Amino acid sequence: MRIEQLTFTRFVAAISIVIFHYGSGSFLFNNEYVSFIFKQANVGVSYFFVLSGFVMIIAYGNRKKIKFLEYIKNRLARIYPVYFLAILLILVVNLFRNIDEYNLFLNLFMIQSWISEKALTINVPGWSLSVELFFYVSFPFLFNHFYLKKSLKNLTIWILSFWIISQILYHLIINGNIKLSYYNIRDIRYYPLMHFNEFLVGNLTGLFFIKKIKNNIRDYSIPIILTLITLITLLKFTFGLNYHNGLLLIVFVPLIILISLSNDKFTQIISRKSFVFLGEISFGIYILQAPVWLIFSDYRMDKYLGLNKEVDFTESFIIRIIILIILSSLSYLFFEKPIRNKIKNYAQHCT
Repeated sequence: MRIEQLTFTRFVAAISIVIFHYGSGSFLFNNEYVSFIFKQANVGVSYFFVLSGFVMIIAYGNRKKIKFLEYIKNRLARIYPVYFLAILLILVVNLFRNIDEYNLFLNLFMIQSWISEKALTINVPGWSLSVELFFYVSFPFLFNHFYLKKSLKNLTIWILSFWIISQILYHLIINGNIKLSYYNIRDIRYYPLMHFNEFLVGNLTGLFFIKKIKNNIRDYSIPIILTLITLITLLKFTFGLNYHNGLLLIVFVPLIILISLSNDKFTQIISRKSFVFLGEISFGIYILQAPVWLIFSDYRMDKYLGLNKEVDFTESFIIRIIILIILSSLSYLFFEKPIRNKIKNYAQHCT
């Protein structure tokens, strides 16, 4: 089962995160009307995590059991090739100088987010893939031993309780009420266990969707608009809360459900191939953003295009975004998909 209209939302989240990282100097995003949105656009990662949990259930929900080795090969085939490509590009641009072997080891094995002060080493966005790998490894166990055996009511109680505890614990730590001996506050923002609640709630949302409401298809355009207004309002008025650890699931979950069920004009448009393709390259947009900004540095933009870092900031940003989208498209078509298909075919041949 595949819900096409959700795919484009990945693109929106990915572009928002790129703006958060690199676009704050542009008048397009740093003005009184929208700056509050893009200053917190890193919550797009939280959206990725809950959507990942939802999609995993949609993809595997009708199976009687998940075979771990076959499953993990397919998962790694989807994310590791371009993840590795991003690391390689960064090393090449830096001419393989000043390589920290320990950091490289952690990143190659996607475990950097578990180690204090290492989450943002080499390729900064890679921290979330370290978290995602933890989700992938956990999912077969959760599915085989809990999702297949426990009632939806019991799962709801346990997962929502875990989500509430995670929010309380996270805010106590980042506000300094709880001191940790090994990890600092910054580490906690990227620590996989602190984001597990997002994936679990995504799983729960997927279970609820396929068991209860998947056939309730109609026009949900008004509820979608109201949900988006609620999201914007929460970003405008944070009430002293930190949204980085899944607190916005109160908005993301209904948004995912409503978009999945709606047959309105807009969801029909974003279900078209061109919009779905943008969603499919969103992972490349997300993970390749740092290499693109490193390759097309301020120095090179000035030297070869005559674009000054401060005076021509917006123009430089737009050019880099276009390059990033083109590179991600080429990567998806000629690198990610071919390698993924070869790995899958090899796995099928071996079995």
